[in-house]
Amino acid sequence: MGSTAVVNHEEEIVRPVANFSPSLWGDRFHSFSIDNQVAQKYAQEIEALKEQTRSMLLATGRNLSETLNLIDIIERVGLAYHFEKEIENILDQIYNKNTNFEGDEYNDLSNFALQFRLLRQHGYNISPKIFSKFQDGNGKFKESLASNVLGLLSLYEASHVRTHCEDILEDALAFSTTHLESAAPQLKSPLKEKVEHALEQSLHKGIPRVETRFFISSIYEKEQSKNDVLLRFAKLDFNLLQMLHKQELAEVSRWWKDLDFVTTLPYARDRAVECYFWTVGVYFEPQYSQARVMLAKTIAMISIVDDTFDAYGIVKELDTYTDAIQRWNISEIDRLPDYMKISYKALLDLYDDYEKELSKDGRSHVVCYAKERMKEIVRNYNVEAKWFIEGYLPPVSEYLNNALATSTYYLLTTTSYLGVKSATKQDFEWLSKNPQILEANVTLCRVIDDTATYEVEKSRGQVATGIECYMRDYGVSTEEAMAAFQEMAEIAWKDVNEGILRPTPVSTEILTRILNLARIIDVTYKHNQDGYTHPEKVLKPHIIALLVDSIEI
Repeated sequence: MGSTAVVNHEEEIVRPVANFSPSLWGDRFHSFSIDNQVAQKYAQEIEALKEQTRSMLLATGRNLSETLNLIDIIERVGLAYHFEKEIENILDQIYNKNTNFEGDEYNDLSNFALQFRLLRQHGYNISPKIFSKFQDGNGKFKESLASNVLGLLSLYEASHVRTHCEDILEDALAFSTTHLESAAPQLKSPLKEKVEHALEQSLHKGIPRVETRFFISSIYEKEQSKNDVLLRFAKLDFNLLQMLHKQELAEVSRWWKDLDFVTTLPYARDRAVECYFWTVGVYFEPQYSQARVMLAKTIAMISIVDDTFDAYGIVKELDTYTDAIQRWNISEIDRLPDYMKISYKALLDLYDDYEKELSKDGRSHVVCYAKERMKEIVRNYNVEAKWFIEGYLPPVSEYLNNALATSTYYLLTTTSYLGVKSATKQDFEWLSKNPQILEANVTLCRVIDDTATYEVEKSRGQVATGIECYMRDYGVSTEEAMAAFQEMAEIAWKDVNEGILRPTPVSTEILTRILNLARIIDVTYKHNQDGYTHPEKVLKPHIIALLVDSIEI
């Protein structure tokens, strides 16, 4: 037996190549240089507009409704990061002053729901029972509200911050959705666009930059009540930041091009631009420049590793590759087949770069947390690959246990903190224990990804998919399994929403990254499409809006 195997070791290895589509972008992002004169001009004008806006925020004598609406607009046009302290203080006063929401200004559904949503999004644990004043004796929302489109829209957006057992908000979602859908065709612009867009993408679950870009150009610009100072400030600020984003994207693109994986590892997805787009979803503000570049490189690298397991490697090679990554030492490289040496070296080099870069701020010690997550995901990829090759269908609990890590979200969340200067060793320790908000995020990513990629994976002969495991374990149809996964996603979103409410174990800055990672999933896998593997439908328009076209001023 042994001897014949030796004779045949030259036989052709059959590899499961997936034939991913090439990058949509070619070389278009490889070079970008900021026009310093334009940038300076923008920056100077922005300083003046910032002071005017700060004065507006701090002006006394405004009523509650004006204050709430001003904060809402500042957040929607993407300027809130300039005024975090001011907004925090105002909301703090509102929250502490009137917890029962009595008084005339509280009878307007639109303001009422807006106030609830803003307070919740800023971590105030305010009870939704206050909405009962808009219900009739049978606990149903009053039909007289059906014609109040602004109120319904505000109620609809507020319902997306719900946590567990908040039936009144479940009802609010159903009630507002039904009435907005029937009202939409008759509405005039820009309210019509606003309603249709909200029904497609709720604000709370949207990617902040994507929502900002849409709101400035398609809504606020057309509103009669628009504030010209805010509008101009928002456009200049968006374009100035976009220059920084383009510069970072050029850096990532050149790094990717120099690695030349497109030539040396042609089996893998070429998605460096999409990887960078994800990081703008996690944080767009200027102080996270280094963090974005690091995170984008990690996503691009894990994509290569993923495809090595999923779409190319054979069991024996993958075992060696997994072991070499656990040992994390360049001397292990000689054990690997040639094609694996390429990604192994690139992986180790990348983390060396991170350590060098972070040592400037005395933070190189946190890189080990990201490395451990990389080792973990590789171990789990290897288990998954074996299941696939052996045709093993695990029980759903065993499947999820392994598949949570392969969703990449433990790795990406940990990595997203590397370039965040305020992220301490304590924050990384907290995260390494998989707190509930992280578990929720990882689950969300896994079940939504599984639902979206089910048909494709099935066509590639993959048996051990979450949906298949669930169908077999519970003896249900594909539709029922999909519905169960949808339900898991709903529960996970409630956990995320609960996780940002005070008192919180870590800072809002740390928690917001987790919330934003959840938002990216909501957008990338809309309507069960896999927008990462097939970016042309889902992500391409967003990438053009955020990283190609500036806003006309």
